[in-house]
Amino acid sequence: MCGIAGWADVGPDLTREVDGVERMVRTMACRGPDAAGIHVGTHAVLGHRRLAIIDLEGGRQPMAAPAEPVRPAGESPAVVLSYSGEVYNFRELREELRGFGHTFRTRSDTEVVLHAYLQWGEDFVRRLNGMFAFALWDERDRRLLLVRDRLGIKPLYVARLGGGVLFGSEPKAILAHPRFRARLDSQGLADLLGLMKSPGVTPYRDIEEVPPGCVAVYDREGLRTERYWSLGRQPHGDDFGTAADTVRALLEDTVSRQMVTDVPLCTLLSGGLDSTVLTALAARVQARAGEPPVRSFAVDFTGSEADFRASDFRPERDSPYALEAARHIGTDHRLIELSADELTRDANRDAVLRAHDLPYTFGDVDTSLHLLFRGIREHSTVALSGESADEVFGGYAWFHDPAVIEAAAFPWLSRMQLITPELLSPAFRAATRFEQYRADRYEEALGEVEHLPGDSPPERRMREISHLHLTRWLPALLDRKDRLSMAAGLEVRVPFCDHRLVEYVHNTPWDLKTPDGDPKGLLKRATRDIVPRSVLERRKSPYPTTADRLYEKDLRARTQALLADRSSPAFDIVDAGELGRMLDLPQGHFDTQLRRNGLETALYLDRWMREYDIAPE
Repeated sequence: MCGIAGWADVGPDLTREVDGVERMVRTMACRGPDAAGIHVGTHAVLGHRRLAIIDLEGGRQPMAAPAEPVRPAGESPAVVLSYSGEVYNFRELREELRGFGHTFRTRSDTEVVLHAYLQWGEDFVRRLNGMFAFALWDERDRRLLLVRDRLGIKPLYVARLGGGVLFGSEPKAILAHPRFRARLDSQGLADLLGLMKSPGVTPYRDIEEVPPGCVAVYDREGLRTERYWSLGRQPHGDDFGTAADTVRALLEDTVSRQMVTDVPLCTLLSGGLDSTVLTALAARVQARAGEPPVRSFAVDFTGSEADFRASDFRPERDSPYALEAARHIGTDHRLIELSADELTRDANRDAVLRAHDLPYTFGDVDTSLHLLFRGIREHSTVALSGESADEVFGGYAWFHDPAVIEAAAFPWLSRMQLITPELLSPAFRAATRFEQYRADRYEEALGEVEHLPGDSPPERRMREISHLHLTRWLPALLDRKDRLSMAAGLEVRVPFCDHRLVEYVHNTPWDLKTPDGDPKGLLKRATRDIVPRSVLERRKSPYPTTADRLYEKDLRARTQALLADRSSPAFDIVDAGELGRMLDLPQGHFDTQLRRNGLETALYLDRWMREYDIAPE
């Protein structure tokens, strides 16, 4: 896994502009601590920071085609690639390309991607199975391709600069360029605060996110976006047993592919169904290869056993289930325990802000997740995560709530928000038409959903809800996981995001996905022989938060300090009076993430606008 950054412009000579790109690349050091490289061409400067995962010696970048070309002195290579991610079918593609006469000098998937483009042109991306975001400069046509994977697992941003474009794995790379100034896009900020994740939208004016499943093309005609994949509707004729067998086969193949690495690998094991399934499958791959037991990690908080209070939102602690799953599977299990002091430390909160580049946080959930990744990185470089199983298989409680199903709104907003509309300032709400904007984006998202003529009204509605989650909610979670893990130099892989699995399950009828209303019943049937009964029967529980009153005390103190500084730029966005009224709630009323998020978001807005010197519109 890596970080990329660069600048392309078909007009001026960029060979004297390397310093700006070097500054951009330095911001990606956390994503690629092992090596750095820059390709300097007349009209494109491509930079790279590397986290070495496969072919530690041979996979250096940027990589030119052929890998070590023989060309006249001073002549630029025809094609150059700066690549971030993993292509899991690279071995099959390499053999296919050898059949066309291609030769390879490395064992890396990077070189396979490069040769795939030379063989198949822009259609090559449809052949890739993986998580990736990369820049490919073709000197022959003076054309830059910015390619992002189907589900948006790996991030990629682009900004216009003069007649050219800047790009980077994260906004911080673009913001580091000396000719680019950070400016607020209020509508983009409304999109982020509303948890809508509209494709391409960011709170930075002139910075766009390359949408999942798309290629941004820059050439003499300018910048345009082309879609190569979307989540479509296909007939599904399998019965329940066949569907379960197909899911199992896809998962086994996906996990096996995603365990290919030349560095230590582990799993994130919370004790929930999703992480337990992946850990059990990974353990089988290890055993077949005659390797030591798979290593697994979980997180908990100091004093959680005494402090924990059950609720409908979080009915149980994770740790007992994680330990039982680890014993059942036979993993080398490790618990990373975090204290309230670590969660409230300024340095750790600041690390989360800089990882996101956005005023986007779920408070102690994000801080603890980043600290978990930091702890894991001391032992492993790659981790498997169960992210996206709830979106794919219908696991969230709101998938099964009639009131939510009938509502004309994004379903997750019934339980989870960054900030409620009431906490936003009247001026910001009016300027962005916050409620109407959210309603418009909801209708826009619904318009993307494909149906078959024979679909019943209930089937159509559940497919809409599934599609909303996969295209507007999951990308936000994937972005969060990528930023917080890569800030620690850890690559997190997400097998449930394999596009073959996503396509198959999305087209599976709802009553087969959740037989008799059982959340993720199809996944349970597919994996019941490898998962402990206690985990199969466990109620869905989200990622844990601390119940330590010291955290609430710290959150209140930070909010009071913010309210005392009425010069804060956050009060252009947040209503100070409403924020103060939240502090009037008695002690113990911030015990759920939903109640904390408004305060956390206000605090991060203040820090974000100051840290990045966000200029008003």
